[in-house]
Amino acid sequence: MDLKGKKLLIIAGAGVHNKVVKAAKEMGIYTIVTDYLPDSPAKKIADEAWLIDIKDVDKIVEKCRETHIDGVINFCIDPGQKPYQEICEKLGLPCIGTKKTFDVLTDKRKFKDYCVEHNVDVIPEYSESEIMEYKVEYPIFIKPNNSRGSRGQSICQTKQEALIGIEIAKKESSDNEFVCEKYMGDYQDIGSAFFVVDGEPYLVKFGDRHLGKKEDNLDKQVICTQLPSNSSEMFEKNVINRVKNMIKSLGIKFGPVFLQGFVDGETIRYYDPAQRMPGGDYDVILEKATGFSTVKSYINFALTGDYKYAVGNPQNCYKLNDGIALLFTVSVKPGMIEKISGLDKIAKLPYVVYSRQIIEEGTVIPATGDIAQRVAAIGVYIKDKKKIKECVDEIYNTYQVLDTYGKSMVVSKYEYKEV
Repeated sequence: MDLKGKKLLIIAGAGVHNKVVKAAKEMGIYTIVTDYLPDSPAKKIADEAWLIDIKDVDKIVEKCRETHIDGVINFCIDPGQKPYQEICEKLGLPCIGTKKTFDVLTDKRKFKDYCVEHNVDVIPEYSESEIMEYKVEYPIFIKPNNSRGSRGQSICQTKQEALIGIEIAKKESSDNEFVCEKYMGDYQDIGSAFFVVDGEPYLVKFGDRHLGKKEDNLDKQVICTQLPSNSSEMFEKNVINRVKNMIKSLGIKFGPVFLQGFVDGETIRYYDPAQRMPGGDYDVILEKATGFSTVKSYINFALTGDYKYAVGNPQNCYKLNDGIALLFTVSVKPGMIEKISGLDKIAKLPYVVYSRQIIEEGTVIPATGDIAQRVAAIGVYIKDKKKIKECVDEIYNTYQVLDTYGKSMVVSKYEYKEV
């Protein structure tokens, strides 16, 4: 179908949405970006920008009617998920889910219950009363029930720490609730993304998420994701069919489902869902390696409602055509960023697919241990696995972030280990 001239509203304008704007423009589509920030990166390259908070559903719907919007998309941010569904419903436009699917896939409590109901493994959990009655085995992990990024999370070794952690988590949760689980810090963290086409979920991303170092206060932050995961064979053998059946039971016809979990022996224990694509620009690498485009497929659906069509073949594309992808999210220690260099050189390296500066020079980095310390995103795709270590070393040697004393601020560097 010819989509030239169609109007697409993109929910939020962070740098990660640039690829959505660019892909839509390549398809001849008129792009509009909305959020509450006047200078969002994606707004700078879109055809039109609205200064409307993504949570202001009624105002967005009114504006969409005035300007005759043809489709709406929320690609990869948590806060946009439910507003996106409400906007689509009120406008009668194609949507990747329903109120039920977004409820299950945005609420950690409902998601966990749904997993148990469908024989998908989850992390053992504790209640507040069990904490009060000393019926837990420490360490435990306490987090907000609904939040964004890694805010409000605590690893607790005692009851006193747990009570403080509960209060922090409740404040960061949009529903004032928290989740308390067995701490899985010594287990491999994984991210899996399925893309549903005509009701069939296809695994398009399955990677090992490597976290920062505890001494840097970044042990809850991903510094690099390696794809495909070293546990791919186990996942295909023991887990994938149960997860696919659970997704099918939700009745989703089209679009992404993102699930995070931990490798525990011969299974995956899931803990965090989303009805969106993961953040970052993995989609760009996926299309380069396999020809399947999550971005263009989603855009086409948003404007046509055709849930049977995809741009490229999603079958087995998570294997990346036998290549390896490394998604670096470079984090720095607290302090003032005086100088950033090397990103332009990195962009020219043959194996680099994307490079994106997130935080600019002159910014004061807080000691929050979350995404506020993440300064850049770099994605590489390598066919020759023998060159991975060489690639990692070149990335960290070339990209520099210096403080006011001329010292490097980059911490918790990813260390590749061959399996």
